[in-house]
Order: sequence, then C-alpha cells, then structure tokens
Amino acid sequence: MSRVHAVIMAGGRGTRFWPASRESLPKQFLTAVGAHSLVRQTALRLLPLAGAERTWVVTNAAHVDLAARELPELSRAHIVGEPVGRNTAPCIALAALLALREDDDAVLLVAPADHWIGDEDAFRATARTAIEFALKNDALVTFGIVPASPETGYGYIESGEEVASGVHRVARFTEKPDRKTAEQLVASGRHFWNSGIFVWKASVLRDEMSRHAPEIVKACERIVSAGDLAAAMQANYSSLPSISIDYALLEKSNHVYVVPARFPWSDIGSWDALASLLPQDAQGNATQGDALLLEAKNSFVRAPGRLVAILGVDDLIVVDTPDALLVCPKDRAQEVKKLVEELEKRGRRELL
Repeated sequence: MSRVHAVIMAGGRGTRFWPASRESLPKQFLTAVGAHSLVRQTALRLLPLAGAERTWVVTNAAHVDLAARELPELSRAHIVGEPVGRNTAPCIALAALLALREDDDAVLLVAPADHWIGDEDAFRATARTAIEFALKNDALVTFGIVPASPETGYGYIESGEEVASGVHRVARFTEKPDRKTAEQLVASGRHFWNSGIFVWKASVLRDEMSRHAPEIVKACERIVSAGDLAAAMQANYSSLPSISIDYALLEKSNHVYVVPARFPWSDIGSWDALASLLPQDAQGNATQGDALLLEAKNSFVRAPGRLVAILGVDDLIVVDTPDALLVCPKDRAQEVKKLVEELEKRGRRELL
C-alpha cells in the first residue's frame, strides 16, 4: 500500500441538498449521517490505505480553508483549490500529475467526498483487490456496486470476462436508463451501478488521457509545471472543458475493468436518499433534529434549529434552515436543484 495515493473529489455544489447545502457550505462538508462531515468520513475511510501524507483533496478554491479545518491530518499543499468547477476529468488528471510529481510509481484511489458506505472493512477489501490488479496491469479499474434495485438515477456498467479473481473486463457503460431498461439490466446479473470510485496507476491515467483527451492533460501539465500552483490554476483552469471522466476516457479506453463491490453504498444524491439511510419509525418516517410527526407516513423531516411539526401527510420531505424552508413530495427530491436554478435566475444569491 506504500504506493497508494488517495484522491478525494470534493468540488461539488450539492444543489439537490438545498437549503442545507449552500455555496459557502456544500453537501460534502455537512454532517448528513454519522458523527462527521461526509468529506471527513471519506478521508477516514481512505487513510488506512494511503496515509495522510499521500492523501489529496481537490475542492473549490473558496473551500480550501474549510477542507483544511475538516482534515487537519493532511498537508495544506495536498488540498488543491479549483477556481471553477470542471467536472471529474480535469480534477482527476490534475491530481494524477500532482501525485506523479512526488511519486513516479503512484497508484491512485479516487473517490467522491460525499458517498456513504455501510461496511468500511468490505470497502477496503474491494479496494485492495483493485489496487493489486492495477499494480500488475496497465488498467483503469472502477468499482461496480451490486445493484439492490433497478435505480434510474445511476449509470450502469456491464461486466465481461473475468480476467483475475474478482476483476472483470468492462463490456460497456449505460447512462441513466429508464425504469424498464433498469429492470432488464439488474435482471441480467451482469450489470453494476457505476459508483464513481476508481483505481489506476497515475502514469496509466496520464497516458490514456493523453490519447483520448490530450487537451486536458496538456493544460494540467502547464499548471503543475508552474512555480505557483494557485496562480497557474487561476490562469488556466477555466479554459479546460467541463467533462466527466466517464465521457472523456472510460467509455473510450480499451483498458477498463470493474471490481464488483458488495458493500452497502449510496451517493446520497438527494434528501430521499439520505432518508433511506436513517432509522425509520413504524410508519416509514425518518427525522433529524426536533421533529413532531402525527398521522404521517413515509416522510422525512430535518429540523436542526427549531421544532417542525407535520400532521396527516404522506411522502413529504421537509428541510428547515434559519432562512429557508423546503417542502416537496418525496418522489420529486431529485428536482430540488430546479429551485436553486430559479433562485439564481431571480438574483436571490443570499439564499445560495
């Protein structure tokens, strides 16, 4: 494990978690479930594999100080601020080149900052399988979550032949399917949810991206070779395309593999996803904070600051904050980001 470098991607806005998630304190820095913020939980999960001295965080430039407070074990030089978000491909390419600057043999374990994992020992066992394969092969390895249901909000990975114990070649990726297609994919037994967790040698990532997304690698090389990283980021990063690692590389490369992962997992992508991870009463309700529910079913209330009471309602999400209150049907939780977009249009920046 001495060659493993952990990369935590912590640059998202978390708009589906409005009104708790704001530009000044996005979802990954909230204590959504458990005793720590999501980003700290992620770091604690990865530190036994990589160590603090080989752990990196890529976040928004405005949140570098916040990340440093959440993760005091890390070197400040390993907390990298993006002046503007550019999705996962530029973020990962930059982290790979920074790791290579310190370690020619670096193997990256890349993970989003805002995932929940219910069995951390099983996660690390899966990670070791992926790391051992990546060490021996020029491989891009992704974690495929064994699906618990035909979810339409996730991308899917179809596995092909098994090339090593617990490692399969990727046959194809499928973007977020409709319900009928998702049911067919799950029934096949060959498809996994695309977790967005990856393992690869930093040098292999660089070389594969040089083939398939050369403009990203060239720009990141200019940034990393500059004397002042922050100034170089400010001058160059916004010119990078905003594109995911899936589109930029994984769907194009012939060196992509999947390790089936059987640990409980959620990307906590919305309030209803969070509610499903919390204890529920006999009526299927979940609460956080000071909540009173009477004759309510299958609802979620987050009330950290004052009492919130609901009566005679079903399938609701209620999230209270000092300056904004969210109420929406549970089955429309994915659409909360529309409210953020509308607030932006109306110039209500004080609520963003």
